[in-house]
Amino acid sequence: MTSSLDGEQYVSLATFRKSGAEVRTPVWFAADPQQPKRLWVYTNVNSGKVKRVRNNGRARVATCGAAGKLKGDFQDAKARMVGPADEGWQRGWDTLHAKYWMLGVGLFFSRFTGRYAQRGLMAVDLA
Repeated sequence: MTSSLDGEQYVSLATFRKSGAEVRTPVWFAADPQQPKRLWVYTNVNSGKVKRVRNNGRARVATCGAAGKLKGDFQDAKARMVGPADEGWQRGWDTLHAKYWMLGVGLFFSRFTGRYAQRGLMAVDLA
């Protein structure tokens, strides 16, 4: 699927509540150049999708626009949060920064608003 992601800015990340209900969220992502079936996703650690991923790593992804309108079909995936001590942490951030220059600007200003500590990194492995 990563070849179909070339040039795309967003994917719809579908995560699942304990009830099994699906929740779709458009997110920034970057494909890992070293692991073709891995996507890196920037998120706020206090977001609902993080809570859902920690409860159940089941996920689905499909290409979409900024408002979440689907452009492609969903593909099953497994998602997990990645912390500073985990393998791939730096590569994930580097990959996202290379794709989205404005991420660095946002993170710079988040240091002044107290939100810098809320930045999170998610690894999404495609089936």
